[in-house]
Amino acid sequence: MIKKEMIAMLLAGGQGSRLGVLTAKVAKPAVSFGGKYRIIDFPLSNCINSGVDTVGVLTQYQPLRLNAHIGIGIPWDLDRNVGGVTILPPYEKSKGSDWYTGTANAIYQNMEYMESYNPDYVLILSGDHIYKMDYEVMLDYHKANNADITIAAMPVPIEEASRFGVVITDENNRITEFEEKPAHPRSNLASMGIYIFSWPALKEALVTMKDEPGCDFGKHIIPYCHGKGERVFAYEYNGYWKDVGTLGSYWEANMELIDIIPEFNLYEEYWRIYTKSDIIPPQYVAPDAKIERCIIGEGSEIYGEVTNSVIGAGVIIEKGAIVHDSIIMQGTVVGAGAKVNKAILAEDVKVGAGAELGTGEYAPSTYNPKVYQFDLVTVGEHSVIPENVKIGKNTAISGVTTPEDYPDGALASGDYIVKAGGAR
Repeated sequence: MIKKEMIAMLLAGGQGSRLGVLTAKVAKPAVSFGGKYRIIDFPLSNCINSGVDTVGVLTQYQPLRLNAHIGIGIPWDLDRNVGGVTILPPYEKSKGSDWYTGTANAIYQNMEYMESYNPDYVLILSGDHIYKMDYEVMLDYHKANNADITIAAMPVPIEEASRFGVVITDENNRITEFEEKPAHPRSNLASMGIYIFSWPALKEALVTMKDEPGCDFGKHIIPYCHGKGERVFAYEYNGYWKDVGTLGSYWEANMELIDIIPEFNLYEEYWRIYTKSDIIPPQYVAPDAKIERCIIGEGSEIYGEVTNSVIGAGVIIEKGAIVHDSIIMQGTVVGAGAKVNKAILAEDVKVGAGAELGTGEYAPSTYNPKVYQFDLVTVGEHSVIPENVKIGKNTAISGVTTPEDYPDGALASGDYIVKAGGAR
C-alpha cells in the first residue's frame, strides 16, 4: 500500500459570487491575479514548497478553465507517478449522484482517494486565498502538541472578526471555544480555513457527521470534534494573508503587489510562486509610452500611459489611452484615447477608442449592492464597450454592448448592463 505522511485536499469548487461578473463563467480559484498568475497558484505553490507532493483538487463550479490550467501539475512539479495532483469533481455513485453541498461533505465524498494514500495527516486548504505558508512548520507544531486538529489562525481587526470563524485559546494555544461568524466576537483570532487533521480524527468525524445537511468544517466538524474533547490547537500565523473574496479585497491585493515595498513579494527566490506559462513573446513598450509603478505581463504592448496598475499577458494599451489604478487581465485591448480609472477588466475585453471608465461620483449599486459597493468599474470577460461612451463608478458590465445600451452615451454610477448569457 502507498503511504504518504501528509496529503493536501484543496477546496476549489467555490462559485465566488461576491466577485460578481468576474466569476460568471469561471471558478474563483481560476481568476487571474498579479498579471501572470491565477489565484489557485498560491496554495499549489505553497504545497510543493512545503514538501507536500500529493494534492487532491476538489472542483465543482465552472471547472473548465481550472482543469486546463492545472493539467497534470507540471508547473508545480506535481506530475508524479505516486501522488502528484488529482482533480476530484463530484461523480455519480451507485445510489445516485451528489453535488458537494459543503466543505466537509466534499472531503467526505473523496474518502476513497484519501484512504488510498493511508496518510497520517490531512491538510485541508482553500483555493482562493493569497499567501505564502510553510505547511511543514505547521505540521511540526501539530505533532509537538499531539493535536487531533490544528487550525491556522491570525489576528484580524476586531470589527472584521464577525466575517470569520473565531477561536478562543488558553495559554498553551489550545482552543477552548470556536464560534463560526459570531455577531459579537469575543476574540480577534480568526480561522484562516487551513486545517491539519490527524487522519483517524478526520475520518471518524466525517463518517459520524455524513448525514448533516451541507456539512461544513467551521459549522459542524470542528464543533463536533471540540465537543468530544479532542485536542484542537491554534497555529498563529503572522504573515501576509488575503481572502480575495470581494471585489474590494481582490483589487486591494493586486494593488499591494506594486507598493514601493510590497507587503507580499512575488520576487523572492526561496519561495517561488509557480504557474502555467504560455509561450508568448516579450512585452513591448513604445518610445512615447509612459509607465509608472506597474506589473506588466509578457506579450503586452504599451503605446499609451499606464500608472499604478496590474496588466496581464497579451494586453494592448493603444496610443493616447490612459490607464490608472486598474487591473487589466490577459488579452484585453484598451482603444486609442480611452481612459480607464479604477477598473477591473476581465480577460479578452475590448474597450472602444475614446471610451471613459470610472467617471463622476460614487453611487450605490442598483444591481447587487452586496457585491458592488466599491468605486470600481467591473467588466466581465469577452465584453465589448463601444467607442466614446462614459461609464460611472461602481458599475458592472457583461457581454457585447452597443451604443444603444448607453442612453445619452453614458452609464451612470451604480448602474449596470448585463447581456443575456453574460453574468450575474
